Amino acid sequence: MGDVTDTATPANATDHSPAHRGPSVRLQRILAMLLLIAQGSITVTGSIVRVTGSGLGCDTWPNCHEGSLVPVQGAAPALHQAIEFGNRLLTFVLAGIAIAVFIAVLRARRRREIIVYSVVSGLGIVLQAVIGGVSVLLDLKWWAVAIHFLPSMVLVWIAALLYMRLAEPDHLAPVRVFAPVIRTLTVVAAVSLSVVLITGTMTTGAGVHSGDAGVGMEGRLEVDIALMAYIHAATMYVYLAATLAVMWLLYRGMANRDAKNTGWILVVMIGVQWVIGVIQFNMGIPRWTIPAHIAMSSVVVAFSAFLYAHGLRRLTPGQKNATVTAE
Repeated sequence: MGDVTDTATPANATDHSPAHRGPSVRLQRILAMLLLIAQGSITVTGSIVRVTGSGLGCDTWPNCHEGSLVPVQGAAPALHQAIEFGNRLLTFVLAGIAIAVFIAVLRARRRREIIVYSVVSGLGIVLQAVIGGVSVLLDLKWWAVAIHFLPSMVLVWIAALLYMRLAEPDHLAPVRVFAPVIRTLTVVAAVSLSVVLITGTMTTGAGVHSGDAGVGMEGRLEVDIALMAYIHAATMYVYLAATLAVMWLLYRGMANRDAKNTGWILVVMIGVQWVIGVIQFNMGIPRWTIPAHIAMSSVVVAFSAFLYAHGLRRLTPGQKNATVTAE
């Protein structure tokens, strides 16, 4: 989950003056924020599909049912068809936003890094649609559903980086704001977060919510769910420890206020996510907790990406003096 920052200054670099052609930076960032919200939201609607048992409301792909692109009366419960088909339609909304972002940054002649993020976001949506269809064809096997969820978190990370990078002038060279040890710890935190997400999908795979009432526990991960939950929690504590270590070093190195505020928001969001997880464990995974847990996953990933992005910025000389942390 890294940057693809190019250090060369392109001939058509965009500055932040009103004279530059194409959509304004403000509009580009609004579109990028919409993309970020949409990337996270579609994971929540996917979790609603899971907890309502609507995963096979449309039992094939790309059609909803054999010979029909749309729901068919009597083929499955109407509510299940509506929920699953509605979730599929949201993919087109998400794709539309991604296309709007791509057109905006292309017209504004933004640097290569930003173009790459916008292209990867769009292609990732297409890939996710295919993976989702394959998971339906595989009758929602736990590992197929896990593979469907994890790329969504990568796309949330990319959308968050895109939002941050859009605010930076294209003609300036990137500067490493964080000291090497802080930068290393942000990478450790990102890797730890990846492990948290993977163990989270395994915990879900061992749980009772398969995604369709007709599937039941068939094809679920055959491990003790309590043990899996403890492993998941342990990985979360490692991630939290890495994040707190980053925060301590940011204060010790007198980092800028934006980076520290981002870090504290992240710590609070991790705490909220922990509370939801504890409720799930102690109350037998109530249905309402799953969309909440999934939503908070996107929030945590986004703020982790924001904090990571603070470590490498394109800064004016004045900003460099005020922002770079001590070694």
